[in-house]
Amino acid sequence: MIALLFVAGIMRSTPSLGIAEGTCRPDEQGPAFMVTVRGLKDRLGDLKLEVYPANDKDFLADDNILLSQGKIFRRVVAAVPARGPVKLCIRVPRPGAYDLSLLHDRDGNHKFSLSVDGIGFSGNPKLRWSKPRASEARIMAGSGITSTQIILNYRKSLFAFGPIGKTGE
Repeated sequence: MIALLFVAGIMRSTPSLGIAEGTCRPDEQGPAFMVTVRGLKDRLGDLKLEVYPANDKDFLADDNILLSQGKIFRRVVAAVPARGPVKLCIRVPRPGAYDLSLLHDRDGNHKFSLSVDGIGFSGNPKLRWSKPRASEARIMAGSGITSTQIILNYRKSLFAFGPIGKTGE
């Protein structure tokens, strides 16, 4: 549990960093990820999709530090739509390996709140009380649009954290 709280602390960031670089254009050709969001608990708040370097040291690291060191970091923030499928597009600088994180910021405070928000990662690793290893969340971007899905996980009880209900929407 302490390690998952550590993830929550890591996810504090400067909200506007990485957005200009991550936002897909209307005619986006790539390289980019098109992420289908699965398992939303409800239609409240915002979704924050982020791209990190595919290594344990940089995965979920502070965005300010990553960018100051010239490392990859991208972000897209969007309101959860009232209905219908949920897809987010995020650009990456070149084809290659990356790690994606997706936050369902239900309370709109711009950070992960364990008791309220949902979180998921590319590769959909089973979440325990710590962040997944970068290798569990690694995904390869091609030269065009790479489609993937991320299943959100929420706190279900004092000792359970995982997908809730159906993951098809």
